[in-house]
Amino acid sequence: MKKLILCLVMALFLTPALAGSYNPPDVSKLPESKQTKLGLYLSAPEAFKMKTDGGAKVVFIDVRTKGEFLFLGTPTVTDMNIPYMEIDEPTSFDQKNGRYTMAPNSDFVAAVNALMARQKLTKNDPVILMCRSGDRSAPAANLLQEAGFTKVYSVDDGFEGDLDKDGRRDVNGWKNAGLPWAYKMTESQAYLR
Repeated sequence: MKKLILCLVMALFLTPALAGSYNPPDVSKLPESKQTKLGLYLSAPEAFKMKTDGGAKVVFIDVRTKGEFLFLGTPTVTDMNIPYMEIDEPTSFDQKNGRYTMAPNSDFVAAVNALMARQKLTKNDPVILMCRSGDRSAPAANLLQEAGFTKVYSVDDGFEGDLDKDGRRDVNGWKNAGLPWAYKMTESQAYLR
């Protein structure tokens, strides 16, 4: 029993150390790609607090691709995955950036509207958008603002965070902040289209 308690205590103290050190982004220095028209930004810990404090009155949408959502995990507080961008069909390759080409999800605004209606919320209720690092949640926030939403927050460090000087995503983000996330999704979180 003592060994079990010791293991649990060590795991509790080591988990944050293994998750990386968390450095929240400086909102005053956000690159243009992460800036939104509404100017509403949250760090990953602030997004977690807003969602947990607000509960069902705050919508939390993971705007990453279905593949990212499925294979890289998602915050446990995510209401739904609604991709802002998806891999092109038919698939092609972007040589310059070394990845598959992606295109905007033409159903994005309609899917967000449907989620808001299911949760009996309006375009004036808070919506939190999160992607990998803040580069897709910002234009997604702008798209919702253009559709009449008034309180759209972009998680400026995203799920995995910004790149460090060696190209690793261990600077900030949901995972590096040690916030709760899981690989397993629920049916209500799944984007089925």
